[in-house]
Amino acid sequence: MADGKKKKAEKADDAENLGDRWVGFERTFFRKAPLPVFDVGDTVDVMVTIREGDKERVQTFNGTVIGRRGRGLNEMFTVRRIVQDEGVERTFPVNSPKIAGLEIKRKGRVRRAKLNYLRKRTGKATRLTERMMGQAAADAGSSPAAAPSAPTES
Repeated sequence: MADGKKKKAEKADDAENLGDRWVGFERTFFRKAPLPVFDVGDTVDVMVTIREGDKERVQTFNGTVIGRRGRGLNEMFTVRRIVQDEGVERTFPVNSPKIAGLEIKRKGRVRRAKLNYLRKRTGKATRLTERMMGQAAADAGSSPAAAPSAPTES
């Protein structure tokens, strides 16, 4: 009977040690500050830290988010842009410390989780319609032209 209690206590100690190791791992390899909330279809600027010898600099990669995958530590997103008539895609881990920041330029309105069809398109065909947010959406919905006119009494 006492052996069972010892084994349970040892398992609990191992779980606590594993938790401590996990917290240390998170502090070392996870991002310190969370990224802003972004979705597939958004046009973003990803600031990536580049090491060249003993120097570090920040390089911006701008494009459209064409997909997200994974959860937790394995979560990644893919950004696509066109450079000199050639499509360039980069996949970034969300929790990477190499990402110095992320700025959302436009919110795109899409109905897909993955925008792989953009790979076949070039030029203006790659544009997505912009999603209206906040006050701009309220103003667009209540425009005087869209509202029915009330009958006037004479």
